[in-house]
Amino acid sequence: MDSLIDVVPLYLEGFGLTILLLLVSGVGAFILGVIIAAMRISPLPSLRLFAVAYTETLRNVPLLLVLFFCAFVLPILGVSVGSDPKVGYMLLAMVGLTLYTSPFVAEAVRSGINGVPIGQAEAARSLGMGFGPVLTLIILPQAGRMVVPPLINVFIALTKNTSVAGIFFVNELFSGVQRATRDHGDKVLLMLLFAALLYLVITIPLGQAAGYVEKKVRVLR
Repeated sequence: MDSLIDVVPLYLEGFGLTILLLLVSGVGAFILGVIIAAMRISPLPSLRLFAVAYTETLRNVPLLLVLFFCAFVLPILGVSVGSDPKVGYMLLAMVGLTLYTSPFVAEAVRSGINGVPIGQAEAARSLGMGFGPVLTLIILPQAGRMVVPPLINVFIALTKNTSVAGIFFVNELFSGVQRATRDHGDKVLLMLLFAALLYLVITIPLGQAAGYVEKKVRVLR
């Protein structure tokens, strides 16, 4: 029990950084994902081509490689990590997680858009509405209910993916686990169970929210 008490501050610090990574990267991935999804259904072939290339590339590249590029290649290309390397690597990890997660968000949003009857868009266009108003005022509000459950699953995956950032000098929760197991080698199982519990504090409520929204959507249909 004493060893568990010793690592509580370390774990809470890592837990807080994991939450920060999740929030910032989640918001960034959502915004970028919606933009990419809109480009996928754009009437402009060049935008569709870019969105397809972006989505297929990042979906099929390991997260480890994306974070490696952000942590080591971007500084070589002139992206500064600032005077505080910890903050700099944290920001680069957020960039990497945002880029990696955004295509999964885009596909979830696009699946919701495809679930909206095409007649809705055709009726709006017959009234003289352009692509932007049709998408934002007609399609996305209807697709929103269908998009929420798969989006929550994407964010649950993002929560677990934040653990990879610990390899790249970010002191998130999994990084704290590594230090705790190193300092308390005789209590490895206890250290891992404690960390698993903290991850469940994030993922279980997200999973319950997904189930709740899915039931509401089923009723509305």
